[in-house]
Amino acid sequence: MRSEDLPAVRELGLFADMESGHFDELMQVAYLQRFPPQVQLITEGDPADFLHVVVDGTVELFATSNNRETTMAVINPVETFILAAVLKDAVYLMSARTMAASRILMIPAENIRDVFERDAAFARSIVQELSVRYRDMVKLLKNQKLRTSVERLANYLLYEHQCQGANGALTLPTDKRTLATLLGMTPENLSRAFGTLGPYGVSVDGARIALSKLNDLETLAKPNPLTDDPMT
Repeated sequence: MRSEDLPAVRELGLFADMESGHFDELMQVAYLQRFPPQVQLITEGDPADFLHVVVDGTVELFATSNNRETTMAVINPVETFILAAVLKDAVYLMSARTMAASRILMIPAENIRDVFERDAAFARSIVQELSVRYRDMVKLLKNQKLRTSVERLANYLLYEHQCQGANGALTLPTDKRTLATLLGMTPENLSRAFGTLGPYGVSVDGARIALSKLNDLETLAKPNPLTDDPMT
């Protein structure tokens, strides 16, 4: 860790309220490293040796089985992964790779567990982080189990549209292969889903998406804050 990076790290929600001495302990053994795109950071089944925090860039969490691969989540700044495995001293259940040039804070898992036992404020922040991740997983399961693929895509587009300024257009933040697996589809199903949304005002030009009939799209999608609102 370079001294000039410490103030930005200290402001992260996970570390903001912990005792200064304990924060210094963690930073003395931490690494803040830059990675180019498509670097695999962790592999499912390996021991959780480090807590990772995405400070800049984008990281894809993915899993594989029987020669199949699926995207589990896309991690943006400033978020941790995979905290539960670190606290449990268990193996990773997912792999992770950079999707863009990224800056990743890496703190040895053993030190995280040690300070967790001694710093009440840090422990509360960790519990809060785990609570958020648990609720995110419940929302993901609800989205997958209670909606059709077309409804999942429609709600995804509405969410990204809102995040990107709600001006009638958006740019997909991932490639379409990643988007398909993130939404629980094949690339072919994603293409058909975009076609199905055409009468609802969705037009596609590469990664650029125009939404000309927002009311119609919302009527189809039926967005629900208990599934779609990250603040709920």
